[in-house]
Amino acid sequence: MHILFLSDNFPPEVNAPASRTFEHCREWAKSGHRITVITCAPNFPKGRVFEGFKNRIWNFEKMAEIHVVRVWTYITANEGFAKRTLDYLSFMLSSFLASFFVRKVDVVIGTSPQFFTVCSAFMVSKCKRVPWVFELRDVWPESIRAVGAMRESKVLHALESLEMFLYRKADKIIPVTNSFKQSLVRRGVKEDKIEVVTNGVDLSRFSQIPKETKLVRKLGLENKFVAGYVGTHGMAHALGTILDAARLTKDSKGCEQIVFILLGDGAEKESLVARAKAEKLDNVVFVDSVSKQDVSLYWSLLDVSIIHLKKTELFKKVIPSKLFECMGMGIPILHGVEGESAEIVLRNKVGLLFKPETPKELQEQLQILASQRYLLDKFKQNSLNSAQSYSRQKLASNMLQIVQKTVSSAKN
Repeated sequence: MHILFLSDNFPPEVNAPASRTFEHCREWAKSGHRITVITCAPNFPKGRVFEGFKNRIWNFEKMAEIHVVRVWTYITANEGFAKRTLDYLSFMLSSFLASFFVRKVDVVIGTSPQFFTVCSAFMVSKCKRVPWVFELRDVWPESIRAVGAMRESKVLHALESLEMFLYRKADKIIPVTNSFKQSLVRRGVKEDKIEVVTNGVDLSRFSQIPKETKLVRKLGLENKFVAGYVGTHGMAHALGTILDAARLTKDSKGCEQIVFILLGDGAEKESLVARAKAEKLDNVVFVDSVSKQDVSLYWSLLDVSIIHLKKTELFKKVIPSKLFECMGMGIPILHGVEGESAEIVLRNKVGLLFKPETPKELQEQLQILASQRYLLDKFKQNSLNSAQSYSRQKLASNMLQIVQKTVSSAKN
């Protein structure tokens, strides 16, 4: 089977969509299938093309037996609705045109959150007369409304109409959470065309390792209890909550050993760094994004991982992929996201919860973990045990079976 996968994020980018797409495609290629990915020059989240790459009309490479086609796009940083939309639209057009040079395709997969990529997948499938699969990683454009990036308008309603059109036209929809599936069914999408494949962890990359001593020394973390956030610093993540907790921790007796690390980049990073400097939060360390190969070394520095999203109804349906990476690394979790992901934390007993955007509660839960070693060790072991259920290899196999059934059904 020849699978054509459209995704505007792909390694060497290290965000969740790039990792999920690569790891699934890698497993499918191992199973003997031909995989072609159409993507763009790596540039997320700073909007600058990575060293060694160019933003060309067409570039071909091979990665882990995956045929990768990179196309030209309008590149901008991950900030500003208008510019980002131009970025999305340019990839929609470029990926559609590039697809004409990819022959003998059996199925097309397009991945969200922004669904201009999925628009391209729909158009490509019509031209090639093959089924197409909508991989739903975020309910977009509802997420735009949730973070306040765009006011209510005719444009927003038009995007939602396009969203529903794509749901109806997809041969199969594969959301990453059960909450997304329930939401679609409530909105009138046929339940039998929706099958969930959650995010997971590549256990060949994310497993328990000792703290990287060179990094410990470099970042001044000797004899420190390290709480860290790893990921995008965007509007949706409300990372000001972590800075508030850091200020509370700094002013609390017995918390001198606690240090916060924020690793990653995004639209809000500059303002977060400026605020930490202005407030003299010397217990906060900022680290820029690192390569896919090195990210696990930085995960190893953490005694506790902080997962946080803005308090909004939409994010109750979201399961941050870093939750599973923490499990794989055996890192206890302080979880500031309500809904389905919080249920996973509780069910697997891998950490403590705190209410989103509630820094006092985050600080209090952090103190509990810093002072109760037996609880920390319990969460570590539970994380390692639970990670096996979310193996990316197993989930990739599940998704491949769904895709194969979709292709078979289309032929009958």
